Amino acid sequence: MNESSMRLSPRTLFRIFAIAEMFTWAGLITALILRAVDVANIVPIAGGIHGFVFLCYAMSTIFVWVNQKWNVGLGLTGLLLAVVPFATVPFEVTVERRGLLDGGWRLAPGGDEPRGLIEHIQAWILRHLLLAIVLMVLAIVAVYIILLILGPPVPRG
Repeated sequence: MNESSMRLSPRTLFRIFAIAEMFTWAGLITALILRAVDVANIVPIAGGIHGFVFLCYAMSTIFVWVNQKWNVGLGLTGLLLAVVPFATVPFEVTVERRGLLDGGWRLAPGGDEPRGLIEHIQAWILRHLLLAIVLMVLAIVAVYIILLILGPPVPRG
């Protein structure tokens, strides 16, 4: 699979999850308000969806961070802003305007030679995309289940 056959660019991947993270924040906040005014308690559903998308955003941010060779400060900022409601989209717009999402997958077959463990992992993922997606979904589901078992970050009451 060469770069031209990979339709999901780093820009597109990052944008999808930045926007999804924003919408799930809106859903979670709405659910918290509905619970506070005793209209409905859909917090477990909204929180579950938000938690899953949060983990997907984190994984996609790390993947794009490695590909785009962002510095540590920028990569950590992208990750940390996920805990601030609606902050992922302004971050995505900022890095887009600075040209930090330009280009394709540099470690795809026929691209740059990977250096270091993280780049070798990313190159493997890009060579075995379907298997990698299945494994990443399973990893996210496993982390999600562990977090569900641990319970909400702030107990109610």
